[in-house]
Amino acid sequence: MRTLLCLVVLAAVSMAADLTGKWTGSFNISAPSGETHESGIVLNLKQNGPELTGTAGPEEGEQYAIVNGKVDGAKVTFDVKRSEEQILKFELAIEGDRIKGGATMSANGETRTAKVDAGRAK
Repeated sequence: MRTLLCLVVLAAVSMAADLTGKWTGSFNISAPSGETHESGIVLNLKQNGPELTGTAGPEEGEQYAIVNGKVDGAKVTFDVKRSEEQILKFELAIEGDRIKGGATMSANGETRTAKVDAGRAK
């Protein structure tokens, strides 16, 4: 029985998603006024076990380092520091072949939120 349980656990771990690679999608920012600004996002991710590193930005030519990146089951969290004043905190979830969720941005005493939806780049 223990052997069977070990095999099931190992199979589940081996089937866990590896996020390594390029992901692209939408990054829709909600302003404090209620307006929504639609933008894109490009994520170049490298996963090593639960650790997530790489870069993120609005396009391939504008990328910022991912820090504090972590994958815990289907939960994906990381920060992107665009400047000393602007830090984006991402809280995403793996949903099938997509990563979706939100980001919170703080800068100059203002906080904005964004919805993120990205899939693997073809």
